Amino acid sequence: MSVHLLLSAGRGPQECTWALARLLRRLEVDATRQNLETHRVQTVPGDRPDTYRSVLIQISGAGAEAFAASWTGTLCWQAPSPYRAGTGRKNWYVIAQPCQVDTPRTTFAEADVDIVACRTGGPGGQHRNKASTAVRATHRPSGIVVVVDTERQFSLNRRIAMRLLRQRIEDGDETAGRAVTTARWHVHDELVRGNPTRVERPETPKQDLASQEQTRRRP
Repeated sequence: MSVHLLLSAGRGPQECTWALARLLRRLEVDATRQNLETHRVQTVPGDRPDTYRSVLIQISGAGAEAFAASWTGTLCWQAPSPYRAGTGRKNWYVIAQPCQVDTPRTTFAEADVDIVACRTGGPGGQHRNKASTAVRATHRPSGIVVVVDTERQFSLNRRIAMRLLRQRIEDGDETAGRAVTTARWHVHDELVRGNPTRVERPETPKQDLASQEQTRRRP
């Protein structure tokens, strides 16, 4: 099982690109703990070192879908800004959405095409009116239908019909691929600040934990 998750800082400030890098590493550590594999398919760096404007990550393994769902939505990295000491804001938001990366290509095989000889009206003389030289070709998997009657011979019309079907299927695959890419880019504009589905914070250093434990044990 494999799932693609797109993380985006949207149009947020530079702190959001910094937060995305931290959330990404937290996600990868979490995935490793759950015996899942991650792969950074595509990264768009931010303006500062070690920041990302967006990252497309692939998550693979048993339970990948449930894991991706736990990281889907508005994510919040809660920490002071590393760039602006004077700001009091500590919540930096990132959007994470599952997305489709590739569309399946349609395999064209003549065995999947139904050919029917038919007659068509219009100019062409007595031969076209009396003989069934036109071709109605149907590609069963996609449902695409073409009718060709440009030639006076059935075999030529059949050849043209096959070529037209193949071209329409290829055009349809390209259109579907562009739609997937467009949908992926729309994720960048879907970031909603506030009401996060997940809040993450920097880990507390071990020495701080030890100090807190000692404080709790004091009489």
